[in-house]
Amino acid sequence: QVQLGESGGGLVQAGGSLRLSCAASGRTFSAYGMGWFRQAPGKEREFVAAISGRGWSTFYADSVKGRFTISRENAKNTVYLQMNSLKPEETGVYYCAGGRSPNIHHRKEEYDFWGQGTQVTVSS
Repeated sequence: QVQLGESGGGLVQAGGSLRLSCAASGRTFSAYGMGWFRQAPGKEREFVAAISGRGWSTFYADSVKGRFTISRENAKNTVYLQMNSLKPEETGVYYCAGGRSPNIHHRKEEYDFWGQGTQVTVSS
């Protein structure tokens, strides 16, 4: 069992930046591909970014390519999401998730562990 806890959300103006962190419990963090998802009010939870267990591979939703960067520090059991040039439509709750293998996963169904989420609000 892996427990995840996100931090770093907040209020930012359009065009600004935020860095989210997700700390994980457990001793086999590198065994899990990790991902970030977000959910706006009244909308489905959507994929944002994913990273493989060793951090060698990453994958992004088209909407965030070139602006968001996912990374991880396995020694600290932590995954990050650096978000630049934020847009108001990216307001929502951001969740980190642990996948069922070290591979890249981009579907919700491929993730077994979820954090409680952190609110990101981008003002126009």
